[in-house]
Amino acid sequence: MTRLSRDDVVKAVDRADDVTIAQIIGTGATAEELAEAQAWLANDEPMINDLRPLAQGRVRELVDILSELEEEDVESGPAAMGR
Repeated sequence: MTRLSRDDVVKAVDRADDVTIAQIIGTGATAEELAEAQAWLANDEPMINDLRPLAQGRVRELVDILSELEEEDVESGPAAMGR
């Protein structure tokens, strides 16, 4: 398992700016950990039903970073464009 490269992050995370990409790479995470974090964000219920422990370590860091990115998208959605 190798650490994420910039290209890996760009392919996996739409709308990621340079700062977010750097934060994700800075976690030292692998592609598998990024995929797990994205799965937690997409829908945590199946993962909980599989009795998986809550995200921890690098996966938790990635969940936090990706959550912030999603919040920014919501804040700058269509309503913000009319301002």
